[in-house]
Amino acid sequence: GRHSMLPRHMQRLGRDWIAHLNSSQVFALNSPVSTCMRWAGHYPWASFPLPVDFSANWRLPPFFGPWRQFQNSNWQLDNFAQNSCFHLPNPSMKSEGEEPLTKKRRLSGQHDTPAPEEETNFSNQKESLCLSVAQNEKSDSNKKGTIKRHWEYFCQHSRTMKIFENKETDQSNRECEAKFDFTVMSYNILSQNLLEDNSHLYKHCRQRLLIWTYRFPNILQEIKQLDADVLCLQEVQEDHYRKEIKSSLESLGYHCEYKMRTGRKPDGCAICFKTSKFSLISSNPVEFFRRDIPLLDRDNVGLVLLLQPKLQCETNAAICIANTHLLYNPRRGDIKLTQLAMLLAEIASVAPQKDGTFCPIIICGDFNSVPGSPLYRFIKEGKLNYEGLAIGKVSGQEQFPRGQRILSIPIWPKKLGISQNCVYEIKQQQKEGNAGEKMEEAELDSTKEIVIASEKLSSKLQHRFKLSSVYSHYFPETGMPEVTTCHSRSAVTVDYIFYSAANDDTAAQPGAEDSFHGGLKLLGRLALLTEKDLWTVNGLPNENNSSDHLPLLAEFRLIER
Repeated sequence: GRHSMLPRHMQRLGRDWIAHLNSSQVFALNSPVSTCMRWAGHYPWASFPLPVDFSANWRLPPFFGPWRQFQNSNWQLDNFAQNSCFHLPNPSMKSEGEEPLTKKRRLSGQHDTPAPEEETNFSNQKESLCLSVAQNEKSDSNKKGTIKRHWEYFCQHSRTMKIFENKETDQSNRECEAKFDFTVMSYNILSQNLLEDNSHLYKHCRQRLLIWTYRFPNILQEIKQLDADVLCLQEVQEDHYRKEIKSSLESLGYHCEYKMRTGRKPDGCAICFKTSKFSLISSNPVEFFRRDIPLLDRDNVGLVLLLQPKLQCETNAAICIANTHLLYNPRRGDIKLTQLAMLLAEIASVAPQKDGTFCPIIICGDFNSVPGSPLYRFIKEGKLNYEGLAIGKVSGQEQFPRGQRILSIPIWPKKLGISQNCVYEIKQQQKEGNAGEKMEEAELDSTKEIVIASEKLSSKLQHRFKLSSVYSHYFPETGMPEVTTCHSRSAVTVDYIFYSAANDDTAAQPGAEDSFHGGLKLLGRLALLTEKDLWTVNGLPNENNSSDHLPLLAEFRLIER
């Protein structure tokens, strides 16, 4: 009959699994139902779980009310979608291994019972997830299977429409001002090697969509369409970079810098910039692996570039662009914080100007940490007191962290040569020597010992950069979280673009200050999506988006002081 496929879908869905609904898929209770289907779920009219037996002898519970009254009620699509929270899979999810929206608890081995802190928001979440998909269908004006992302403007004079329209070359006709507009993209393109090693994350995908020869043209097309002036790419596989990625990007006018990971996994980070917009001052790779430090036994890397904008008038302006991919392991927050400190120390050594101030800074990457986590707050607030903090709570990746060991004080040993202020101690001493503060060698050693001893008593990390996030991480209209990655086990934000905001940047978060030497004004950003949006196209990767991450894109204006 009309519901011949219903039993297979229902057996896969489980109790709380919700997918989107079309008018042709409304499950009315007066429709024929297979007698072989049994499904444990929620009655939409009950506030507690009940076993449901869709058999030949199935009857409505007595507390529901007269059956005739129910038959005569207004049983329309809108009422059903808002009240029942019982949907069938959207037909756009065409993969044989497709799995609907709220799969991640079951796949990650967690119990189906909501956690106490989840229960208070569970009804709100279900209500949000059960909204009509008309909004998505309206915005889905492109080819089938795509979701259109719109541009959010923060400045009326933004020229970001070049992304979707023909480029304008009016900059050369403008008066010579100390202003410079440019776009930056951060994109984890999903290494093919890592995809194949973690195939369990992509059970919802058709196999043909996971082949590199299918994926790379899609990724390259995204890069062409978004047309960013600076690309910060993560999970760039070395052999693919050498054979096709680098040459393809160079043909688009980019100069590429690449740093491969130091271990067996053959991927790394790349920063590519348009030679028509920037020239390279310096390229500084950062290796987080240290053979002599047991804590730093992971092979993640970072890359820090100092670029000079090509302005119409002569200027000494420079921009520091950093890119990294921090350790994934949710239980090793100590390693994550140390890797971050090493990146910040390199930035602090690259970004200073002749007058001692810092040039504007942009930090991109996959930080494997969620918004509001201690690591995230440290980046934005410039300080973190980690006393008593469990290593499993640093990144906020797990709701119930398995890493319970408390962070040691200090986190990393003194031989790393990085202070709790996230600067290189040796370079700091050299700077003091250049300022005329020369000491006897014995006195210098004793002073260094005092500094290290005081740090052992302190559990406070600091850095000097005043950073804001391009994205706000929640949609103001609905309160739903933005998502930057979505696969079979999670849908969260772990990718970021941080920047040093100018004083007049209205888009900057409260607390952002002038970046010591002018700053950056956020003109616009490419809007992110919700988890619900992404599962309307079967999550990531899908037919048109060939990574399990979304590209982040922002336009800035460089403001010189």
